[in-house]
Amino acid sequence: MAKRKDSKVVRARNTIIGFITLVVIMILGFGTYVTTPLSNQEVTADSDYREVDNPKSRRAGDPVEIVEFFSYRCIHCKNFDPLIEEWAAEQGDAITFKRSPVMYSPVDTMLGRTYLALEKEGALEDNHARIFRAIHDANRQFLTPEMMADYVDGRGVSREDFLRTFNSPSVRDAATRSERDVQRFIISATPMVLVGGRYVVSMQGGQGRAIEVVDHLVKKIQAEESGTPTT
Repeated sequence: MAKRKDSKVVRARNTIIGFITLVVIMILGFGTYVTTPLSNQEVTADSDYREVDNPKSRRAGDPVEIVEFFSYRCIHCKNFDPLIEEWAAEQGDAITFKRSPVMYSPVDTMLGRTYLALEKEGALEDNHARIFRAIHDANRQFLTPEMMADYVDGRGVSREDFLRTFNSPSVRDAATRSERDVQRFIISATPMVLVGGRYVVSMQGGQGRAIEVVDHLVKKIQAEESGTPTT
């Protein structure tokens, strides 16, 4: 009897240990996806990025434009946001950084126009990360502009000003341009990063790897324009 009891205890303990080990592996794996660059791998086309068929024209010597295509509903965008912001802040005048909201659905369209309205009102600093947290950490839903207006009211913009800007021709035009860019650059998922109007970087190799690839492509464009060989 004692032996059978001991055996059950051992099996239960091993099951618990195995479960905990599996959870730890999953957490470490996700952390690697989010943050770990693969510095020992060469950056190559197809596996790390793809070239745009009809690239944007640019003037040599201008800052390299970096565009992050994102959605507030995308948890990977929430996780990627501080990484790309930190990298962009370190580049000084070498780049310009902007976000372009994707609008795959009516809710995405409402959230995308929210971003554009807050940008126009100068209220992104007070609300951008806050909206991500509300949706993904607090499971809050924003289904109408009025619901969002109530949420951002008093946070760098009034409810009335937000709704007026949200419904303005300038925001509608900006939303249309964003939709056209999504089609033009074949943005099929989020987040994705457009570098210099020439290259699209996905998260296929992980978010840390994506930052590394973006950095490499910026240097590649700069080197080509200056006539310096790339390594």
